Amino acid sequence: MLDKLEAIKARFDQLGVALTNPEIVASNKKYAETSKEYRSLEKIVTAYDNYRKLLDDIGFYREALDGDDAEMRELAKEEMPALEEKKTIEEEAIRQLLIPKDPQDEKNAIVEIRAGTGGDEASLFAGDLLRMYIRYCERRGYKTAVLSESEGTAGGFKEVQLEVTGDDVYGTLKFESGVHRVQRVPATETQGRVHTSAATVAVMPEAEEVDFELNPADVKMETAQSGGAGGQNVNKVETKVMLTHIPTGTVVVCQTERSQLGNREKAMQMLRTKLYEEQVRKQEDEIARHRKSLVSTGDRSAKIRTYNYPQGRVTDHRINFTSYNLDAVMNGDIQDFIAALQFAENSEKLTKQGE
Repeated sequence: MLDKLEAIKARFDQLGVALTNPEIVASNKKYAETSKEYRSLEKIVTAYDNYRKLLDDIGFYREALDGDDAEMRELAKEEMPALEEKKTIEEEAIRQLLIPKDPQDEKNAIVEIRAGTGGDEASLFAGDLLRMYIRYCERRGYKTAVLSESEGTAGGFKEVQLEVTGDDVYGTLKFESGVHRVQRVPATETQGRVHTSAATVAVMPEAEEVDFELNPADVKMETAQSGGAGGQNVNKVETKVMLTHIPTGTVVVCQTERSQLGNREKAMQMLRTKLYEEQVRKQEDEIARHRKSLVSTGDRSAKIRTYNYPQGRVTDHRINFTSYNLDAVMNGDIQDFIAALQFAENSEKLTKQGE
């Protein structure tokens, strides 16, 4: 482990020098890439510096235990147990920091929620999930924006897309991908029977232009008049934009902006993200064939979580984690679930490292 840490520290120092290089400073792209790598290593190097200092202290007191100074021997006996315990804790923390990070984790994300089985009740539940994620993102300091929505006949949403921006968004929200099941008495149920409905959640890393080269010649654009409430523009000016990616047949629609140009730019971003997500999914499917991950990669056929209203219970089936605080969970308090899933993923990675 020490050799690995020494190599990381050497790379960190090298990057520090590179950030003062006029050639790199003059190039926005190179400077951004170098700064990003520098920041990603900073935590590890700080932990390593503290660990080296701790090893020096332990070495000093070990020598004192074998020395002639009785007072120093007594002091060493008192200090050593606490230092050894601290050493174990710091080593575990460093091991966690050395777990390879998924390069997608730092990206912003698009959260797509679709009503599944259950009719109107499924649409209402999709709306509840949207509210839950928005509340959670507010707690984390993430920014959210609804990109597109299709409302349910009795409220909620048949489908809704939420853009989430901030630090490590995809790495935090990626575990939410899958089928979410709700068990409760619908508002329309007259005999008080509990119904089971479902909604699917897909969390996609938001693509940047560098991630996916989208050839404008491969995109066909069509326009239409936006519907819904609004000003005098509505139904007169063609601001709604539909883009079709000709090679794959992928279609996206955007009508959230007031201008056609604004909708086109937003739609291009959405299209890049969808095409990129397909690319990422193919890679993940390839990895999944080699090893069955403890944490779901977003396969929609698997029910990942159940929200049981009569019992006030929420259960994540992947890690058998249950909370009896359903009201708080639906108000965005899902950090315990996310932390447990991240811990499960890291534990699996550590096991693989040791093999």
